[in-house]
Amino acid sequence: MKPLIVANWKMNPPTLAEAKKLFNLVKRGIGKIKKVKVVICPPFVYLPILKKSNLALGAQNCFWEEKGAFTGEVSAKMLKDSGCRYVILGHSERRRRFGETDEIINKKIRAAIKAKIKPIFCIGETSKERERGKTEKVIKLQLEKGLKGIKKTEIKNLVLAYEPVWAIGTGKACSAEEAQTMSLFLRKIIAKLYSLAASRNLPILYGGSVNSKNAKDYIVEARMDGLLIGGASLVAKEFIKIVKDTHSS
Repeated sequence: MKPLIVANWKMNPPTLAEAKKLFNLVKRGIGKIKKVKVVICPPFVYLPILKKSNLALGAQNCFWEEKGAFTGEVSAKMLKDSGCRYVILGHSERRRRFGETDEIINKKIRAAIKAKIKPIFCIGETSKERERGKTEKVIKLQLEKGLKGIKKTEIKNLVLAYEPVWAIGTGKACSAEEAQTMSLFLRKIIAKLYSLAASRNLPILYGGSVNSKNAKDYIVEARMDGLLIGGASLVAKEFIKIVKDTHSS
């Protein structure tokens, strides 16, 4: 499968002019690269403006209902209509800052699949959980609860992202060896929950302090299927280099 490189802009850039400039720089810099699939996930308000492009669009969150009296929320169906093909769900910032539980994330995943949008389902352990040797237990629980009710026929419409919380925005990137170990562990769980075929075909991304210096290692050495990139995706030159390095790996 083609490596999947996802840019999570988070709540950036602060103006539409800056968003357009960044998007256009990335679009031109990537050019006609075909061996890598690139997804840009901007804030909701920029989605309609960036819609007409050869780059795939994704959102950073969604609500689990299609419509209704839910002030401030955006449904998966709305995202689909806005041109989104992917949506990031379960990101550690949503869990930590907004109190999203595994049960809430599960409802969002099911809503996204129903709307025919691919969820990029994020899981990962904190530094304390890692220090206490609870990484595998935490990851297994997040995976099982997040995928509750997801059928065998639906798992193919999902992307998994391992993003150790202790590595996000800290500059302390997870080693390629550790990332590969976690990828194998995740596939083992998926094989038990679904099937060996589902385990082999499920794209697994790495996210957490990814930059142009270590990106290729996660693809080549850790054998990840792609990357979920935060801060580095806001610097056009850096992001373009990551995509090009992935393309040549």
